Amino acid sequence: MTLRPSRRLPALLVLLALLFAASPAAATYETMKRSLGNIIFAPFDMALSPVVATNTIYNNLRDVDDSLGVRVVYVPMGVAWNTGVQAMAAVVREITGLIEFVPGLLVLFLDADLDPIYAPIERGNALLDVDTPAIRLKMGVDYTTVPF
Repeated sequence: MTLRPSRRLPALLVLLALLFAASPAAATYETMKRSLGNIIFAPFDMALSPVVATNTIYNNLRDVDDSLGVRVVYVPMGVAWNTGVQAMAAVVREITGLIEFVPGLLVLFLDADLDPIYAPIERGNALLDVDTPAIRLKMGVDYTTVPF
């Protein structure tokens, strides 16, 4: 479909205005960095899920005023449940990394960035959390405790 000559000039002016009115974008590779970090470190989260689950249960039991009986009965079931939640959250982290990979490649050329699809990785506490220029080392993420 072609525009009639009477509509070409206004369309061209609008296009030029949009091009010149756009703010300058700075190229970042945060989306790729996040995607690769999720792909690489999700298996470590899966392997560390019993450790993270036990640590979470221990910390939560210290902060609760329950009786000794409740604390003793809760521990085995709580650790088993929390280990499953941590392991499945690691699977979601892996899938998120794979989903963000292709858009991460595309936004490198568009000088843009994407918001995280799976926010608990960015906000959550972890056993290891080091942000390097190349990649963010974040392993053993606690997916069940909301950070303050």
